[in-house]
Amino acid sequence: MIEGLLRRLRRKEALYALLAVALALGALGAAYAYRLLSQPDALTVAVAPGDGPETKLMEAFASALREQDKDIRLRIVPVEDVRASAQALQEKRVDLAVVRPDVQLPVNGLTVAILREEAVIMLAPEAGSVDAVPDLAGKRLGVVTRHEADLPALEMVLRQYEIAPPAVTLVPLSAAGVEEALKGKRVDAVAVVAVPASQEAVGVVRAVSAATNRKLLVLPLDEAETIALRSPALGEVAIPPGSLGGRPRQPEEETKTVGISYRLMARADLDRGPASKVAQHLFQLRSRIGRDAPSVNLMKAPDTDSATYAPLPNHQGAIDYFAREQLTFMDRYGDWLWMVLFFGGSVTSGLAWIARQFVRKRRELVDEVLDRLTCILTEARAATDPAVLDALAVEVDGLVTHAVRYARHRTTGLRTTTALILAIDSARAAIGDRRAQVTGERAATAPEPRARRALLS
Repeated sequence: MIEGLLRRLRRKEALYALLAVALALGALGAAYAYRLLSQPDALTVAVAPGDGPETKLMEAFASALREQDKDIRLRIVPVEDVRASAQALQEKRVDLAVVRPDVQLPVNGLTVAILREEAVIMLAPEAGSVDAVPDLAGKRLGVVTRHEADLPALEMVLRQYEIAPPAVTLVPLSAAGVEEALKGKRVDAVAVVAVPASQEAVGVVRAVSAATNRKLLVLPLDEAETIALRSPALGEVAIPPGSLGGRPRQPEEETKTVGISYRLMARADLDRGPASKVAQHLFQLRSRIGRDAPSVNLMKAPDTDSATYAPLPNHQGAIDYFAREQLTFMDRYGDWLWMVLFFGGSVTSGLAWIARQFVRKRRELVDEVLDRLTCILTEARAATDPAVLDALAVEVDGLVTHAVRYARHRTTGLRTTTALILAIDSARAAIGDRRAQVTGERAATAPEPRARRALLS
């Protein structure tokens, strides 16, 4: 009987311990979840190393995020070139990447921001034989290459006019050799891929102007829209009047041409929340970034009007920021919070029910001890064998030991304690009284010794 009660109590204590462990794990889970939600999002961005404008911009952006203690962090992942950067994004080794779409466009890349957009600028002497792009057939076009991908992009443009090499001879030039090449008749026109109004573009225009006695033409690419339709990596841009400098200012009027962009792209599966934060902080910290990377002033937002059908799609997170539709904390996590509250209430109710069951079981165990003591009281009154009384006394001692241990480790009510004391005292008193009675009766009925019987006879 006692061993059965002890086993049940040990099982109950194990359930208590299990409940405590469950509550501790729940508290640790809640603390871990809070820590995850309060920590900044850590993102990786692939960019070609060196002193290029994109590298400086990303490094300045990462520093500004740390200084301003924003809710995202950037870790620069250096790669060989823009092709390797696009490949890293496509293979999901990074979250963001600086990409030049005409070199390689990652299939899972979505635009967050256009870091800068360069234009294909073609210049020719006013008195020469080239007045339009088709006139370059059979001529020599000097190409000031600033990037290894500039030449393939230019060939793509010439292919639209059906004058791609060998129909036209492409002559690589340095910016310093433009004036000499034109004066020496080694080239008939000059092309450069650069940002209008940049030092590189203005420098080439000055060299052509010096070689042609300030008489030059900026050749328009009238089929720029068609080129952009055929090659989504290229876009149609306009060279603003006077943006190329020179005297007179070039161009005299807005001129259409083909644009080549450097874009900050994000993985398509990157959550819209972090992507929206990247776009937000990139544009809001522009003045801080510009101290270390002036090229940030060339940055612009992608066209969000055609976001759903753009040839180079934009990331939904960036669209949220540009359209002022950023999701709030409740928008992103509201459903989860309600689910946690709902299931948390259910779990709390379940735990409360389990606790009540434990309390009820505890009361039942105490009641069983009291019932057993009551039975011992009855059995002791009816016992006729001292061995039975000894066994009942041992059992009472065990129940006393258990009651003391229980009262020490559990909160026991005054009424219950009083009942236990009365039951134990009564059982012991009954055993003692009955032992005395049984001993007296046996003494009274015991046979007389032989000597006394003999003396009496």
